[in-house]
Amino acid sequence: MEFLDAVFNRRTTNGPFRPDPVSPEHQQLLIRAATAAPSQFNSQPWRFVLVEDRETIGTIARISGESMTEVMGAGTFFDRYKKYFRFSQKEMDTLRSGMLFDRLPALLRPFTSRAFTPSGQKLMNRLRVPQTLGEENRKLVAGSPLLLGVMLERGEYRPEELSGFYSVFSMGAAMENLWLTTVELGMGIQFVSFPMEAPHQWARIVELLDVPEDLELMAVYRLGYVPESTHRPAIDWSSRERKHPSQFVFRETCATPQLGWDEDSRPGTT
Repeated sequence: MEFLDAVFNRRTTNGPFRPDPVSPEHQQLLIRAATAAPSQFNSQPWRFVLVEDRETIGTIARISGESMTEVMGAGTFFDRYKKYFRFSQKEMDTLRSGMLFDRLPALLRPFTSRAFTPSGQKLMNRLRVPQTLGEENRKLVAGSPLLLGVMLERGEYRPEELSGFYSVFSMGAAMENLWLTTVELGMGIQFVSFPMEAPHQWARIVELLDVPEDLELMAVYRLGYVPESTHRPAIDWSSRERKHPSQFVFRETCATPQLGWDEDSRPGTT
């Protein structure tokens, strides 16, 4: 596969993986690719924990599902991220950013126009929509053959100092390397994000993974091989649109947008 093919075909896997375990060779290659990323003074602040134990994965899956139910039920998720939600192609075509929810479970469709109103939230809670979504999330994580925890060394990751930026930048570069490698290997990857929305739930994962005091758990991902063909999952979104270069690229100074590139820009993925 050509490098740019991997770049432009990178995506988040929102659906299930094949049950096959990720081979040791592929696990090693993913980590090798991650650690080829740049870091300030070659500090290599990243640390990784690979999880295949079914009981541990099941526990993290329950924590993830409970977290989704909790934040959806409280309405905090919608409050925090509503500016990124798109419910029509027309809206997405205009803004060219965020997530297009073009396929929602039948249970959720009546709420699209009232998703961010108090009355809509109360009705969703009454119909136990957060519980339904949380259970779907639990099953998705539980079916993953491999989880990956990404940590930063606290001696380098000091958010109040410039080294904090360097560490996060390096971690992002490492994860992008790993993410692109999944494309080459016929694998998929998705961020297990909901426990981070509920700090007490995230603390349970930190304890479960026995993260030492000198490391900060930054993220957990689920990985696996992608089925050759699959139906779109019940909870899915599309986000292939990217802003036009004239909306975010400038020439010489930030007062002059870059013109002439919009027609040649290629769609991205998430």
